Amino acid sequence: MITSVGEDAHRVDALLDLGRAERLAEGASELAAEEPDAVMWACTSGSFVFGPEGARNQASGVAQAIGVPASSTSIAFVDACRALGVRRVAVAASYPEDVARHFVRFLTGGGVEVVSMGSHGIVTAAEVGTLAPDRVIAMVKAADHPDAEAILVPDTAMHTLEIVDDLETAVGKPVLTANQVTVWKGLDLLGQVPSLPGLGSLFASRGTEV
Repeated sequence: MITSVGEDAHRVDALLDLGRAERLAEGASELAAEEPDAVMWACTSGSFVFGPEGARNQASGVAQAIGVPASSTSIAFVDACRALGVRRVAVAASYPEDVARHFVRFLTGGGVEVVSMGSHGIVTAAEVGTLAPDRVIAMVKAADHPDAEAILVPDTAMHTLEIVDDLETAVGKPVLTANQVTVWKGLDLLGQVPSLPGLGSLFASRGTEV
């Protein structure tokens, strides 16, 4: 419900503007009227460019503004890896390489080792949103690595919720996507995460705890 999101660009400067405290405070102020039980800052790049501490500050700022638990997509990726017992991952990123490397550093700071990374140089979220399922599957397969226990697919603009099972079938291992982990973490903030079919290994076990 943030009314102004700034420039649609996967550039570090634009992302730092997107996730700045004033913008999040504006969105939190509007969202408070809906009386949510938990809130997710549903943006991967707009959180991981601030680093682990900056992302935690974003979440705590939103939580304080609304008075309910809050987290973000980037934090959700790290927590989801922990919940699955995953320590080594591959990353299939739509972003330009410099932005994708910020995600790698964020994961490393959270104790997740990145053994391979694929970046695809897509500058805008609008373009990412047009990617067909077969191209997303190809991106994930290309990023896979024998040492990776899971593959992470950042970018909430990418339409992945309907194909998570297809992605996991294609590589034979867990695949964590931005919108999937965002939903999972939002439920986790409320308590026990239910088992939900069609959303991959992350939702396969009832009662996941972080």
